[in-house]
Amino acid sequence: MHENPNPLTSASPDLPNPPSAGETGIESTLYLQLLGRRVREARARRGMSRRILSRDSNVSERYLAQLESGHGNISILLLRQIVKALDLPVYELLHDGPEQSGELRNTVQFLEKLPPAKISHAREILLREFAASDSAARRQRIAIVGLRGAGKSTLGSLVAKHLGMPFLELDRVIEERSGLGLSIIFDLYGQSGFRRLERECLDHVLQSYPAFVLATGGSLVSEAATYERLLAECFTIWLRATPEDHMQRVIAQGDTRPMSENRGAAMSELKSILSVREPLYRRADATLETSFKSQQEAFQELVRATPTQSNLGSAEEHRSK
Repeated sequence: MHENPNPLTSASPDLPNPPSAGETGIESTLYLQLLGRRVREARARRGMSRRILSRDSNVSERYLAQLESGHGNISILLLRQIVKALDLPVYELLHDGPEQSGELRNTVQFLEKLPPAKISHAREILLREFAASDSAARRQRIAIVGLRGAGKSTLGSLVAKHLGMPFLELDRVIEERSGLGLSIIFDLYGQSGFRRLERECLDHVLQSYPAFVLATGGSLVSEAATYERLLAECFTIWLRATPEDHMQRVIAQGDTRPMSENRGAAMSELKSILSVREPLYRRADATLETSFKSQQEAFQELVRATPTQSNLGSAEEHRSK
């Protein structure tokens, strides 16, 4: 078994400050100023006067002046008219973070023009060239993804014991390192605060453990940057189950919320979530169906799905196709 000195009790990640009215006002002002500057610079790059932009976007010059000075809280529909006139994708004006370089903008525009199959291939080339992790180390880091009720905790702990590796649940790591329960984290810091902690705790696990079996939260795959890191650094396995099995297993775990409301509506929402996330889950290295199997059968299949020197190469080849 891989020994590790209880890294979960080491320095906790910095928790974001709970949002307050004052901070929200300051942040809104700064963001509007940033948006205004981006519109002004985009217009200048194109050699467009404010009058021409007003004509092409059907937005008054007076309002454009307010927007560019950081005093106009523009509606989505008006912003759509402006980006069309500037021939820009809307995210180029709205994104947080540092300004994009011209090279990055050109690269993104080039990739956007590729058909979906080629985009996937281009991504794999970029990962291999610039973000590829050590394949030997990656074989020792097994991450299990899937919706709640798929069997991640039950089967993951059994496989970890079989392989002599630590078993970790990312949600529990978040709670232990923050000192707060998940519901409190969401109440205090919202979705964005939780996602930041999730990414920091995943980084902590990767830095602290040379080998592990990790059960992730069901929605981690929806956070693009975090999921990309997981895929690059870990051998990922999707535990798949039918919507009916997901529902029954959650209820068996003691969560009766699906029964407290309209069962049909709850099932419909569950199917919708699975449908939206399925393309993301399918990016995992391996898929294991846990429905219509005993726990022992699913466990044995999961053991066979874990990477070895021989099957890792074929899995990575499959992902690159």
